This record gives sequence, structure tokens and C-alpha cells, in this order.
Amino acid sequence: MQYPLPESIGNPDLFTGREEELEHLHEWLDGIPRRISMSTVILARRKSGKTAILERIFNHAWSNNTMGVIPFYLCMNDKHLWIQHFALNYYQRFASHYISFFERDAEMVRNLLPFDAIREYGVANSINLLVNDIDLLMGYKSNGESGPMWDLACSAPHRFASIYNQRIVVIIDEFQYFSNHIFTDPNFKHLDESMPGSYHSLVESKLAPMLVSGSYVSWMLNLMEEYLEAGRLDQYYISPYLTKDEGLQAVYKYSEHHNKPITNETAEQINTLCLSDPFFIYCVVKNSKRNSLLTLDGVIDTVHTELTGRHSRMSKTWAEYINKTVTKINDTYAKDILLHLCKYNQRTWTPEELKNELHLDISTKDIHIRLEQILEADLIEDGGSDIEYKGLTDGTLYLVLRHRFEKEIQNHTPDFKTDFRKQIESLQQEKQSLRGRLNHLTGKFAEYQLATDIRTRKKFLLSDYFSGIPDTKKVNIIDVSMHIKYQRSDGKEMEIDIKAESDCKRVILIEVKKWKKKVGIQIIRDFLEKIEVYSSQHKDKKIIPAFLSVGGFTKKAKELCKDRQVGFTETCYIE
Repeated sequence: MQYPLPESIGNPDLFTGREEELEHLHEWLDGIPRRISMSTVILARRKSGKTAILERIFNHAWSNNTMGVIPFYLCMNDKHLWIQHFALNYYQRFASHYISFFERDAEMVRNLLPFDAIREYGVANSINLLVNDIDLLMGYKSNGESGPMWDLACSAPHRFASIYNQRIVVIIDEFQYFSNHIFTDPNFKHLDESMPGSYHSLVESKLAPMLVSGSYVSWMLNLMEEYLEAGRLDQYYISPYLTKDEGLQAVYKYSEHHNKPITNETAEQINTLCLSDPFFIYCVVKNSKRNSLLTLDGVIDTVHTELTGRHSRMSKTWAEYINKTVTKINDTYAKDILLHLCKYNQRTWTPEELKNELHLDISTKDIHIRLEQILEADLIEDGGSDIEYKGLTDGTLYLVLRHRFEKEIQNHTPDFKTDFRKQIESLQQEKQSLRGRLNHLTGKFAEYQLATDIRTRKKFLLSDYFSGIPDTKKVNIIDVSMHIKYQRSDGKEMEIDIKAESDCKRVILIEVKKWKKKVGIQIIRDFLEKIEVYSSQHKDKKIIPAFLSVGGFTKKAKELCKDRQVGFTETCYIE
């Protein structure tokens, strides 16, 4: 896949998990050519991975041009904009993305085309709509006609799809900012709160359906109800958390990317304490001190610092989220209610139940008012009726709220370190041992587990890992690298999954296959070719080849490994 739109996650390989969400959205994309996909809004709190998902969907659609769905991407920022500038940028971005799709030119996505170049392209390729639109936009601009400028810009995807019988997906991240950041004057004095209504009819398009996101769920739902009629947008909620398996994979990937050593055991501990929250995991790994994630105490201290430190990224991000709404609930009663609902989020609560449970010295009417304010702030959920409310099933938020409010409300400072240690003790007492869990997960990210295990060992025999290696001298690994790329003499690129170098100039090159099926003889031959090329380029090193196949080996493949002295194994865990 190509990545014309640079993904905010950084290295595209860091995108982890979200298999269920991507499968759902890929099916949605596949339905666009058949005109069966309904405009959809992705709803979740901030730092839930919405932007990463939308960017990946854009890159998937752009790369898969045989599907014929032209992607247009816009991220709304939390800043004020003059409608004329916004309309021009909107159209320029759409036209550049549109042209880039047909020209297979990724640079146009990153570096938008100037208007004269867009017009020239329209003339050269007989796309009259491009020519006419540019002429109209410039005319409206000269006359100061802001409304027609915006109407022309926002309707462009649907008009192009309709006139040229095409299919376009309109992707807008953080859609809610349409309602509070677009001004009709350049001095930002007259806000157009009705801007979301521009899409009232466009959102029903099956030729150019919309895929939008909102980080403030209640705000977004209110906008839909007021301006879009809620039924016109299909609602798709995503969890801020990965599955346990995906979360563990994220720990390995982030630690590898940021060069922060871990062990297979501490990887499990980090994932547990971070609740498989990818943003939490990212903050902990990135901001950890060198070698601090090699021990349980180091993991606990790092997670604690990231959660409670005033200047930590995790703490600052959540502070920004909460501070925008905390003024609305800035009394002890509201904070007490919020903390209680988050703690007991497995059930719904009515104002009267909260009054009795928390012994609140205010009326049920006042409690109800506070509950509505907290709901509007997206810090709790609607419980299903007008008087029922439920805490978010968001463990990360609960930890942050405890840190912010527990001392103020209950005269008690939360002891997170003790709580974390109890969590790890509980983890270690589970029926499924850590070893068993790692073996089960090997199929998903075997190379990370094997590389991590090798890094954390001192001198050891290669036969501890692999069968069929005649070398009986212990290795002392000084460097472990992953995904090593090099070129054959004819320019063909090759890649080795793991390279482990000993201080005695022995280099172990390991191929990893995570297939369910057995590896056959041709795959081993391909690997041997890689070894031969690498050896010819590093004649001063003694190369030891090895192969990990989670699905096993065919009989002939195993015989070839033995014949050519290639180590082989079906598991990466040892005692």
C-alpha cells in the first residue's frame, strides 16, 4: 500500500490492531461503487485512534485505485477561519486529491496544486467542471460573495461524482469544529453556527458519501440532530482500547521503534497497566528512561509518572480534555457524582439513587441538572432514559479523574503504585501462565517476541532456540535489529526479519513466518538466497541462518534446513 497522506502516527508500521474497525470500514468502502454505503460518523473520545483510522482509509482507497473510489480528506482544526479562506482551501484540497488519484501522483496530496494549475489540468483533460468552478470561485472572491463560494466548494465532491459518474468518499476529521470556528468576516466577529447544515442534503449522497469523526460525542450528536437530522448519518462507535493481543503488539512495536528495551514479561505488564490503550502505551514507552522498562518496579514508576506527572504528555492531554468542561461542573457535588459513576460504570444510576448513595445535600433536581451538564461534557453516558445515567467504560479516564478529584472529594490521595502492583500479582496468578500466553500470541508478532527474548539474554547456546545448528559455542549478543533491508546486485530489495550480532563476529539471521500453514521447500530456498547475498556483502562475518515458522515445516523443507545447516523452530519461547 502507498501512503500519499502522511499518517500522524508516524511510521505506518506503528499502526496496530483495529482489525474489526478496518474490516467494517473496508466493507463500507466496497459498497460505495454499488451505491449502498450510507454516510457514517465515527464517534469516540480524543486519542482513540480515529484520525489514524481515517488516514489509513484514505491511503487504502487511494492505493486501491482499481476499486474506483476517489478519496478526499480534510482535518478540521481547533482554530478560527474566515469562510472565504476556508472555502478556497476546501476546494483546492479536494481538486488536488481528485487529480492526484488519476495521475497516481502522491505529491499532490501533500503539496496542494495552485488554482491556475488546477484550471490548466481541467483544460488539458477536458474536465470542464474544474475550469468552470475555478472561474466561478475567483469571480465570487472578487465580488466578496462568501456564501456562493462555500456552496460551490462543499458541493464539489457530489457534483463531480454525479456529472462524471464517479464515486468519491468525503473524509472529514473532527467535524464538530464546523459549528464554532467558521466566521463570515475576516475579523472573526460573526460566527456561522449553522455551517454543519451545509451538508444537510449532501450527507445523503450515495455517489459521494461522507465518513466523518467527532471527538466530543454529545456535541456531535446534537449537531446531527439540529442540522443533519440524526438518521442521515450512520453512527459507528469505536473503543479507545485495543484488544489485549493488539495492545501487547503495540507495546512491542513502540518499544522497538523508540529503542526502549523491554522483556516479554514487562511487555505484558505495560499492556495490563495501560489497559491496552494505545495512546497510554505510546506515552509510557516514549517517555520512559533508558532501561526503566526492564523491571516491574521500573514499569510501575513509569506508568505512575505518566499518569500523575504534571508535565507528562498523558496528563497534559487529559487535562486539556477535562479542563474544557470542568468549569461546567466545578463543584464538589458534580465531581463526586462523576467519580462515582466512573467507578461503578457497570450499572445505571438515577438522581435519587445518587443522592442516597453519596448522601448529597442537594435536591434531586439539582443532581439532575449536574448530570445533564456532565453528559453534555462527554464525561458520562445516557443510561437509556431521561433520568438514568452511566459512567463511561473508560478505565484510563477513571484513573485520571481519581488523580484529579479523589483527594479533593474524599480527602484521600490514590495510591496508584500499590494498585498497580496488585494488578500485576493478579495477572501472575491467572490460570494461563505468561509463557502459555506468549506461545499463544506468537502467531501475531513472533519476530518481536523472539527479538525481545534474545536481547534480554546474556551468553546462551543457539540450540536453546533452534534445532539443526551445528555451532556449539555460546553467543554473547551485542546488537539485535529487525527488518534489515539490503539490495541484490541487480537492485532487487531483500529483507531479513531479525539480525542478532555476537561480539565474536557471528551474525544470526532469522526469517520469521507467521502463517498457519507449513513452510515449504521453496520458501527455504528463497531464504537461502537472502543469506548468500548478505554473506557476499559481509565477508568478515560468520553468518548463521535460522528460521522460525509458527505453522511448522513440510518434511522436505525440514530436510533442506538440516542439509544446509539452517536452524529451525516452531516456537520462540524457551525456559
